[in-house]
Amino acid sequence: MTTDVKPSNEKLNKLGLDKLEYKGRPSTLCAGCGHDSITSQIIGVCWELSINPQHLIKMSGIGCSSKSPAYFMNRAHGFNTLHGRMPSVTTGAMLANRELKAIGVSGDGDTGSIGLGQYKHLLRRNVPMVYIIENNGVYGLTKGQFSATADLGQKLKYAGTNELTPIDLCLEAVASDCGFVARSFAGDAKQVRELLKAALSYNGTAVLDIISPCVTFNNHEESTKSYPYGKAHEERLHDINFIESKDEIQVDYDPGTTRMVQMHDGPIIQLRKLGEDYDPTSRAAAMKLLEEAHSKQEFITGLLYIDQTRQTLPELHNLPRTALANLPAEKLRPSKEALDKIMAEMLA
Repeated sequence: MTTDVKPSNEKLNKLGLDKLEYKGRPSTLCAGCGHDSITSQIIGVCWELSINPQHLIKMSGIGCSSKSPAYFMNRAHGFNTLHGRMPSVTTGAMLANRELKAIGVSGDGDTGSIGLGQYKHLLRRNVPMVYIIENNGVYGLTKGQFSATADLGQKLKYAGTNELTPIDLCLEAVASDCGFVARSFAGDAKQVRELLKAALSYNGTAVLDIISPCVTFNNHEESTKSYPYGKAHEERLHDINFIESKDEIQVDYDPGTTRMVQMHDGPIIQLRKLGEDYDPTSRAAAMKLLEEAHSKQEFITGLLYIDQTRQTLPELHNLPRTALANLPAEKLRPSKEALDKIMAEMLA
């Protein structure tokens, strides 16, 4: 998929690329959709971090959210998979070519319903990728049914009243020992941008659950997935700034006021506390916080949990640094003589 782009007057990034070269096709989503705001931040962050579009793979499932990869990084690789099957296809892609950087875009239905089992196993395997959930609590593509994250008692014009309790996809991620779990709100562009920078620098599965209002089917004030509710009830854990690691940068801060979390490959997230002494390295604290937020029908935004100790799936299987896709055939499969020897031993 390619589009014709003309260089703008903006400055170029470290790769010598204009920001327009990180865009995709024009969006066909409803005007005001939160998904388009997220797309805009992905474009800006990838350009700012000088990510090579040709070293990126965009993955998605089915739904409004899964249309989003068409709207960014037109020069990147892309694969629109079956409904709920994005995690397994991404797992295969990252095992075949670990040199790629993967961004998966899914929705609350694609992840929390048909794809929940796939989601859980991707997390426990720690596939290196950024997993973005564009969460609006409704099936917008099929005209407004409840999704698995819809609020208990939520009312929709075409679906009636929801009588089922919602699934918290961040809580599921923490329970599955995902090493990077964060939540944000599409209307909070700065926070989304900084969390994306951190997620793209994390070595492992980084889950970003972004409340992304559906302006057509689920934007009334009572819904926790709406713009009015989000702006009124968002509780920030901290202000987040992403600091790219460079030799000449030194950070000095007063104990107790900020917490520095260093990624595997150097970059750092700076967490500035706003009245709450929260430790993002504590899995128990993250689960407790999410449970409390669920009982109050609040959504907590920020970096909820981080663990730098887990091996990724390619590391666990001792895959070579050279991508399997780039190895010659003699390196990928045994010779005929080796297979004959194995067969002979089995028949002995």
